[in-house]
Amino acid sequence: MSQLISMIMPQALMDKSVDKRVSLLLKDGRTLEGKLTGVDEFMNMALEETTEAAPGTEARRLGTVVLRGNNVVSIAIL
Repeated sequence: MSQLISMIMPQALMDKSVDKRVSLLLKDGRTLEGKLTGVDEFMNMALEETTEAAPGTEARRLGTVVLRGNNVVSIAIL
């Protein structure tokens, strides 16, 4: 008896995450939180209402951010 395991491709998951709040961990240790407004095939992202948190610093508001996908370590849908 075999089980069917469905796998969600990253691009499909990101497309479903548009207009939702996400948290991104960046390579340099910073965390960005904001509403995902767009993503392309290279995982480049546009976020609105973005806040940035860095270790040892106070969080700051950035507003609209366009982010290159290769800077992202992990993504969490909030």
